[in-house]
Amino acid sequence: MIKKVLKILGYLGILALIVIQFIRPEKNEAGYEAFKAFEAETKPSSEVVGILKANCYDCHSNHTNYPWYAEVAPVSLWLEEHVDHGKDELNVSEWASYSVKKKDHKLEELIEEVEEGHMPLDSYTWIHGTLSEDDKTTLIQWATLARLQYKTQLEVSAQ
Repeated sequence: MIKKVLKILGYLGILALIVIQFIRPEKNEAGYEAFKAFEAETKPSSEVVGILKANCYDCHSNHTNYPWYAEVAPVSLWLEEHVDHGKDELNVSEWASYSVKKKDHKLEELIEEVEEGHMPLDSYTWIHGTLSEDDKTTLIQWATLARLQYKTQLEVSAQ
């Protein structure tokens, strides 16, 4: 009896995996022009751009480079949720629409998240690797420097 129930559950599980393959999340593929305004304004070095492209833009912009396994459900659905959440927190493709205060705050959060080791997420680093200490330092130094323009603008507008 138990063997029969397990067999039925196994078949139902396989059927569910097959059916879920037909649920295709929308791709986040706006193209690399999505980063231009952000990079033009914050002026990252080529080294920082490399760090951002390798570790940040996939979840924090309107362009994701999808790995092969992103075509397989339920991983595709899980990745979609991660990208949507990442874009809710910071979307560099929408940078031009952010207020000066929001830009300053987002860079402040970026610094905090990297310093505290919360970004990139563990689930991302399992496959892609972690940021080296040098990469963290480089990213934090750039973000700190980029924040200066927004801090200055906020101080001037407060006077």
